[in-house]
Amino acid sequence: MDTLLVLSVVALSVLVAVLAYVLVKKGKTLTQKKSEAERPALGTLDKSQAVRQVDDLGSQEVGQVSQIAQSNQSNQASQPGQFNQSSQLGQASQLGQPNQLSQQGQPSQQSRPDQPSQPDYQNQSGFHSQQAPKQEVAQEQIQKYLDQAKAKARELILEAKDESIRIKSTAESESAKIRSEVTALEKKVSDKLTQLDQKEKELEDKSQKVVQTKEDLQKDKQKLDQLVLEAQEKLTSVSGLTKEEAKLQLLASVDKELKQEKGKRVKELEEELKSESDKLAQDILITAMRKGATDLVVEHTVSKIKLPDEDMKGRIIGKEGRNIRTFEELTGVDLDMDSSPGDIMISSFDPVRREIARLALEKLVADGRIQPARIEELVLATQKDMDQILFKEGENLCHRLGVYNLPRDIVAVLGRFKFRFSYGQNMIEHTIEETRIGVSIAQELKADVETVKLGCLLHDIGKVISDEEGTHIQLGVDFIKKYKLPEKVVNCVAEHHGDKPFTSIESAVVNLADHISGARPGARSEDYESYKKRMTDLEEAATSFDGVEKAYAISAGREIRVIVKPERVDDATASVLAREIAKKIELEQSYPGVVKVTVIREIRVSETAK
Repeated sequence: MDTLLVLSVVALSVLVAVLAYVLVKKGKTLTQKKSEAERPALGTLDKSQAVRQVDDLGSQEVGQVSQIAQSNQSNQASQPGQFNQSSQLGQASQLGQPNQLSQQGQPSQQSRPDQPSQPDYQNQSGFHSQQAPKQEVAQEQIQKYLDQAKAKARELILEAKDESIRIKSTAESESAKIRSEVTALEKKVSDKLTQLDQKEKELEDKSQKVVQTKEDLQKDKQKLDQLVLEAQEKLTSVSGLTKEEAKLQLLASVDKELKQEKGKRVKELEEELKSESDKLAQDILITAMRKGATDLVVEHTVSKIKLPDEDMKGRIIGKEGRNIRTFEELTGVDLDMDSSPGDIMISSFDPVRREIARLALEKLVADGRIQPARIEELVLATQKDMDQILFKEGENLCHRLGVYNLPRDIVAVLGRFKFRFSYGQNMIEHTIEETRIGVSIAQELKADVETVKLGCLLHDIGKVISDEEGTHIQLGVDFIKKYKLPEKVVNCVAEHHGDKPFTSIESAVVNLADHISGARPGARSEDYESYKKRMTDLEEAATSFDGVEKAYAISAGREIRVIVKPERVDDATASVLAREIAKKIELEQSYPGVVKVTVIREIRVSETAK
């Protein structure tokens, strides 16, 4: 009996829970459908209809529970003395509950066969008398749960109704807002349309005014044309000229005035162009000369060597002057020991000789072994080294001007510019100055800069070619043609003095740069050239005699030393030779003061001990 009561209570609890879940689910579904389909309709649902619907659902659930209870009572009436466990299990399964007896661990009579069955001492009437009150209690419990479920359902329905009212209120407020915006927009559109209508009306008025003005202008033009015709007829009658004749006279007068005006304008333009061209030319030349300016170093005939002490002068002079005499004879220079304390001045018009003497003397001073044999050895070694020195000077000149990849022979000849002067102007300085000026002018005139650069570099190369006869222009052209330089460069060299018509603008630029470099104040000295020529003539006069090996003009041309070959000139002939050389100089040359002729005949015999 207790077990049956427990099962009944459990079944009732499950039923109430299921009923509550179903009611909640159905309430939510109903609310959702009502809100989606017709939101305002939900607000019209009153409380009595919602309660009636919940009562109908509760009646259906109570009917199902009553059917379960009646089936349980019929099973108990058919077997009053036994507890129908299978029926209880079935009812529990229908209610969705597991077997309570199995969960509590109480074994059934069937699971223990070793125990004998107990006789049922309760009678039929006693069982029914005890079961009746318990069923009433169960009915009361069920009714209580149903009332609670109905109350819960009413609460859910009221909440759904409140939610529907809130949603309706929100929708109405949004609808009112949208209606206000639409009203404002309609008003704005209406105002715009009114403005457009007004502007359209204004445009129509203006168009009518323009048409009227055009018609008035047309009428005025017609009147003006009529007045012009009348004026022309009056002029014709007064002047006695037809229209064509008057037109011709007018054109002739205008043409004459235009010619005068055109001539005047052309003359003004010519003057303006001339002024501008002169100014532009001046600017170009000034800029070119500023770029080509070089340092002016006076180095005509004298070189200076610094001595470590005064005793070195006595060693250079040697016993009875043999060291200085040997040095001067081998180098062809004049050593001045007294002009400057602590220095030796090397004087010679030939810069190559002077450079050889300077280098050889510096080596002697550094070596310290100063004697005739050592002097001769160092002078000969320095003369052999001059080729390398000249090549380095030529290479340095090319690098300073940015010219590369020239043949080695041309670079070596350019190195001679270091010891060559043109009217007192050093050839290297002149070449650098002229090249810079030429490049600047070529850049301004959009000429070929590389051609101008090579033309300026090589234009005077013929001046240092002394083993052939001819002008320096012809010698330079023949020399560079051997190395197949461009034809434009050859023309620049051939035309740089203006002896031939210029074949290109580059030739004209080279000529102009040469004149600018040579003609600027202080660049050249005519006295040096005449002095050099006088020295050269003295030496050539001495070397023209048979038996003369070398001749050196020293002391500014006041003395000439002649070295003869001892095997061809004896002592007696040497005095005769000196007299003949002096006689020739007196007859052929002009010179200040006197010229002393010194003939040197030296016999040197050497033998090697083996």
